Amino acid sequence: MISLPGSPATSLLRVLFLGLTTLASPLRAQMEVHVSTSLTKLQAVEGAEVVLPAWYSLHGELSPTKPKPWEVPTVMWFFLEGKDKNMSQVLTYIGQVTMSEPRASLVHSMPSRNVSLRLRDLQEKDSGSYLCFVNLQDNQGTVKGQSSKHLELNVLVPPAPPSCHLRGVAHVGTNVTLSCQSPRSKPTAQYQWVRSPPSSQVFFAPVLDAIHGSLSLKNLSTSMSGVYVCKAHNEVGSAQCNVTLTVSTGPRATVVAGAVVGTMVGLGLLAGLVLLYQHRGKALEEPANDIKEDAIAPRTLPWPKGSDTISKNGTLSSVTSARALRPPQGPSRLGSDTPGTEA
Repeated sequence: MISLPGSPATSLLRVLFLGLTTLASPLRAQMEVHVSTSLTKLQAVEGAEVVLPAWYSLHGELSPTKPKPWEVPTVMWFFLEGKDKNMSQVLTYIGQVTMSEPRASLVHSMPSRNVSLRLRDLQEKDSGSYLCFVNLQDNQGTVKGQSSKHLELNVLVPPAPPSCHLRGVAHVGTNVTLSCQSPRSKPTAQYQWVRSPPSSQVFFAPVLDAIHGSLSLKNLSTSMSGVYVCKAHNEVGSAQCNVTLTVSTGPRATVVAGAVVGTMVGLGLLAGLVLLYQHRGKALEEPANDIKEDAIAPRTLPWPKGSDTISKNGTLSSVTSARALRPPQGPSRLGSDTPGTEA
């Protein structure tokens, strides 16, 4: 609960409250604050609103009446926080002025003997003890009485949407666990697992843990495939989630998938190595071929034939095919190839 801003006025109100409760004499207690016995402990849902009922009356009155013209009430509502019961102001009405935190207001316009408090847009942190204090004076400032009453408020929270998970490998013959957990719930949520149509099924202990939200499925078969719904619920609301179970058949899916992937990777690496080897082989062969094609073949010495003669027109003519090995002739001197004089 958010307390009123700290200011001299609110500090004065605290002092006033403590002073009035300390100094007032029982003889002057001529009024009393009332709270219905059945409404001293209230429950409400987070996000809604609640009314903390309280009213005061003068002693000797048989039924509630309108305030008398001389009545000048001072009304204070306090929230007692935590185990230490630290007091914080929720609303104060004094001198025809009302001060309150944004979500708090009086149900009835003042002056009124009905001093019920309305709280809107409840939050879980609003749970706790509330104190209603009324000090009654006359128009002369004389205290006619004072009284206070406590009420308990418990703000309940519907389960927040849970999250569903599958733990394990859904393979024929194996075991899996379906888990479900709501992150926020007051009181603590209970859990129920069901299987959706067309194969509807409701689960109970021992396969179902309603406290922790787990469902154990053992010795899976393909017929157990389907949509499983978890419902988290408490006394003020519910929420749900679902998980789809697909039971695989044959060898374990993970082993098969791993083998297939490993084989494909191995084949890919092998093909890459072959292509790399072929590419490097071709790269080494091409320079060698270039050298052979560009090289000039060496000259071979002619093998003159023994029967070759030089004709008068300077051409060789062969009269026999027999070859005679003779040493190569050196270059002839100028004019040596002129035919000789006939005898």
